[in-house]
Amino acid sequence: MVRPVEEPKVATNLASLRNLSSSVYPVVQFQRRSAANYKGSHRAARLRLEGLKSISADKQAVYASDLVQGLFTDHRKAPEATEQHTTAPQLQALRGLLHSSTRSQPSRLPKLRSWYKRPSIIFPPSTALDISPKLRSWYKRPSIIFPPSTTLDIPKGGSTDDIQFRKMRSFFQFVTTPTADTPGTTLLLHFDNKRYLIGNIAEGTQRASIEQKVRLLKVSEIFLTGNTSWEKTGGLIGMILTLADAAASSAQASLLEIKKKLLNRLEREGVEINEDDIAAQAAREVKDRVRLSIFGGPNLNYTLATARRFVFRKGMPVDVHEYGHATTQSTPLSDPTWSDDNVQVWALPVSPSPKTSSGSSSPRKRSYDELNGRDILSSRPSLNQTDKERALMMSKSVVSEMFDSSWRMDALVETPINQVQMPATLFVRNPQDHKIVKYTGPMPGGKQPVPDITVLVRKPWPGALIESLPPAEPVKVAMSYIFRNHVQRGKFQPQRAKELGVEKGPKWAALGKGQNVENAKGETITPDMVLGASKQGGGAAIVDLPSSEYVEALVSRSEWKSSEIMAGVGAFIWMLGPGVASHPMLKQFMEEMKHMRHVVSSPELCSNRLSLDSAASATVRLSQIDPIRYNTPVHDNKSASQALESLGGLKDLVSIADRGQKIQLEPSIEVQDNEINTLLDADAVRAEMSKDVLDLAVKAREEVKAAKQELDAWADSLPQKDVEITTLGTGSALPSKYRNVSATLVRVPGWGSMLLDAGENTLGQLRRVYAPEVLDEIMRELRVIWISHMHADHHLGTVSVIREWYKVVHGSQRAAICSPADDADFDAGALFSNQDRLSVISESAMLHWLEEYSHVDDYGYSRLAPLCLTPNFPQKNIQSSLHWFIPPSSTQVRGGNSPRAREPWADKIARAKVLPQALNLQDIQCVQVQHCHGARAVSVTFPSGFKASYSGDCRPSKPFTQIGQGSTVCIHEATFDDELQGDAEAKNHTTTSEALSVALGMGAKACVLTHFSQRYQKVPVLEYTEGEDAIQSLETTGDEMMDISTSTDDEAEAPVVDAVAPQAEMATSVDATNAKKAAKHIKIKAGSDMKVCVAFDYMRVKVGQIAEMEKYTDTLVALFAEEESEENKPEPPKKKGKGGKTQRNN
Repeated sequence: MVRPVEEPKVATNLASLRNLSSSVYPVVQFQRRSAANYKGSHRAARLRLEGLKSISADKQAVYASDLVQGLFTDHRKAPEATEQHTTAPQLQALRGLLHSSTRSQPSRLPKLRSWYKRPSIIFPPSTALDISPKLRSWYKRPSIIFPPSTTLDIPKGGSTDDIQFRKMRSFFQFVTTPTADTPGTTLLLHFDNKRYLIGNIAEGTQRASIEQKVRLLKVSEIFLTGNTSWEKTGGLIGMILTLADAAASSAQASLLEIKKKLLNRLEREGVEINEDDIAAQAAREVKDRVRLSIFGGPNLNYTLATARRFVFRKGMPVDVHEYGHATTQSTPLSDPTWSDDNVQVWALPVSPSPKTSSGSSSPRKRSYDELNGRDILSSRPSLNQTDKERALMMSKSVVSEMFDSSWRMDALVETPINQVQMPATLFVRNPQDHKIVKYTGPMPGGKQPVPDITVLVRKPWPGALIESLPPAEPVKVAMSYIFRNHVQRGKFQPQRAKELGVEKGPKWAALGKGQNVENAKGETITPDMVLGASKQGGGAAIVDLPSSEYVEALVSRSEWKSSEIMAGVGAFIWMLGPGVASHPMLKQFMEEMKHMRHVVSSPELCSNRLSLDSAASATVRLSQIDPIRYNTPVHDNKSASQALESLGGLKDLVSIADRGQKIQLEPSIEVQDNEINTLLDADAVRAEMSKDVLDLAVKAREEVKAAKQELDAWADSLPQKDVEITTLGTGSALPSKYRNVSATLVRVPGWGSMLLDAGENTLGQLRRVYAPEVLDEIMRELRVIWISHMHADHHLGTVSVIREWYKVVHGSQRAAICSPADDADFDAGALFSNQDRLSVISESAMLHWLEEYSHVDDYGYSRLAPLCLTPNFPQKNIQSSLHWFIPPSSTQVRGGNSPRAREPWADKIARAKVLPQALNLQDIQCVQVQHCHGARAVSVTFPSGFKASYSGDCRPSKPFTQIGQGSTVCIHEATFDDELQGDAEAKNHTTTSEALSVALGMGAKACVLTHFSQRYQKVPVLEYTEGEDAIQSLETTGDEMMDISTSTDDEAEAPVVDAVAPQAEMATSVDATNAKKAAKHIKIKAGSDMKVCVAFDYMRVKVGQIAEMEKYTDTLVALFAEEESEENKPEPPKKKGKGGKTQRNN
């Protein structure tokens, strides 16, 4: 029989409470539960609050259990707190007993109160009395957390009568709103134990997350809104790569920890230890932790699968869930599409209304295009349902291999040499010592016959073996969602349970857990009979309407009228395309939902604020030093009140979204503006500039004036001194606070513009450098995009640039695709006569990606000239040649078994040849360089004789110096400082001195250094000397050329082997160390006529002015020394919340 505990007089000391507890509580049950949870009863003291929560549904039992355990030296003997300890008087008694046992010590109750507001430690060291040293060491571990749903909140007065439980914080927060360099709207759904990314993962999202200090490691679900187009998903591939690399680092640490725990457990239990089994079990647990789930509309798997040639990661499974297919299995309307312990989600796929689905084109225009064969989509046969399902399954399989493959780069497979698909590196086993050595004999595809031998080759990773994906077609479904927290269970009512005849003890606990029990009369008592009213979880609808054609279908959805779904939903977050905010049906819908909060994010309403504050601030400071080459990034700070005026009668219902704004879900729906990021004040940044730096800038400008005659003479010696170079992205590997990834624009007056590489968000960088009307002019004059290699940081911005060009030049109107594979009269030269073709020149893998992706997104591929440039081989006197790219699927889509499809490949290649003169170029040559498969450096000669050479990423290359002889300007990567020579060699990059040696070797008149390590900003100081330690031109050094294949791109197109490895290009701790060293002095031979400048993002320099920039070196060194000093200062303490807890939102 359980003896009741009454009033505080039940126990006055530790001994009496121990005696009382041993007679009242089932200690064995406590130990059994502990043993089950932790595989050993001696670890009962580590019982998590998740376990404590299961003791009783009444939340106060958690507090009671902690108090009871705090009174026992040996926590294995601690009694279980049941309902007897959960009433307010008993809690007060226990707490008083705990306090009275240490009256000789200062009161620790305030610390106890503070602790209960910290969700990281199960019991505070300051109030755990008389505990063993082992337990004390455990208390220092911050790994024990509160259960997901609740935390305790003890009022400052300390009275347990006022104990309250509060729901774990949950809120949406805007990471991005539409601006020039963050074109999409991205939300972070925050729970204390987890984060979710929702909205558009557009280009620039990753860099904005870095700026906002968003903790992406806690993200394991991404919900994409809107349609599956590059405008909405352009940053997804880069985001996944970053998450995968971060997860890999975290997983390695977790793997060691899990292995250790498994070993300890097996040793305790006396089980025989098998190292392989332990490793396998640990690997399975880690994989479950790092899995990423992505939710979105149709074609999402296909979009990711097109990247299989340049994306490869291991150990992070990616599950892609598509909604909106006709075959999607229907579920009851009230059932969520997806849920976890935190949130329920209803997916809302919306198709455009039939009467407006044709878009903005007029019926007359569409009729003309259709009659004249100008509709690219009409040339592709429509897909039946079986084809679509097969294509989806294949795409999902490819995506799985891209991120969770067991393929190993060092695995070699025996293959007959005549079956090897080139290009590939071949190895053989030495018959004498059986060591593996590189094969150097005749190669497949060469002029000499190959021997009848077996060689060793790397097995291509499975994703690259897929030559072409199954046919696909655009789907205009746009995704929206409803997010809602789970229902919070009502409080257990003891009096009601007694009235129903349910005895205290386990049955009360069972009812609290939601289980039915029987009372003494045999009657079934259900939880709802003894629990108070449940509280509906808060929620919000996230609605993305890309255009007005989606409005009618969205507002007509039945979910809005379902009380089961909309219960608790108190806000709408609108992501609206151009013109949608003024749609009459949308305004009417908002009026009908005026009891809700409405937050709108739209390019028309949100200000084009400076979203990358660090980079913008750096550029503002540079503009103070050198206003000719740098300007404040283009922006406007339109206020929300101005935007609201445009909404007319809706202005009282709507809030305009802004970065940092929150929509709180619990404990009540609130729109909170207190954490909106303040607008960057350029004037305030200028005011902070050091007087010493400003004085050095004045001195530099005076030196430029003093040397004007000499500088003008050098500029006049150039073929075309007014060519402008704009360095849009000057960083390496990943976007960072200060530098975006690779992109350089070369504007040649009288010819047009050429873009050298286009890393993610290149278009955003262009929009910050040039005003809208100037950017349109640049789009109209854009002639060539050159992509040096297939690493993501060099080409993921290509599609957006092409789309913008397509919109400005062609009004986004499709054309019939031209291909030498299908047209015997194909004339490449004639296609360039109107100068309305944009040439994309690269290796075939890049062009195949662009072509394949165009099947699901009309971004402008039909208007391109996709050109392959074969490598130059100086030692064999082979010149580069241009030819029109022919995708492997070309004859399958347009011809099948027709005579044209069976035509000899050589005839098609001959027709595909394109002369440089067709592009109005004097010459264009490239060489393969040592970096990754297909990496190339290029040299372009314009009609005026101006010659630009661009390295891309590479080790120093003598062939590059040969094709670049007589260059006006050499744009060369300089990823590492000279101190990091080993890193440069290991990662196939170049040091500063090596880059300059290449430029000197080709006799370049000017050298622009770019592609710097993202860990720090550096400014090499040039020193001219007669000494022997001066940099030698590459012509006088050894030939570091890599082995290359003579096969053309198209002959080796299908399986791109040895192509991609993770982007581990950044230096690690060495970078941080060298960042603090003084600027390196680079010594150049006296008398050299070559001028050098160091590139920063947003720099615009005419080639004839590069000589002037050397005068600003001392100023830049001083500026970055001050910035580094500021960044190394400890951060000021953050604002603290109640109980001393530091507020952390992300």
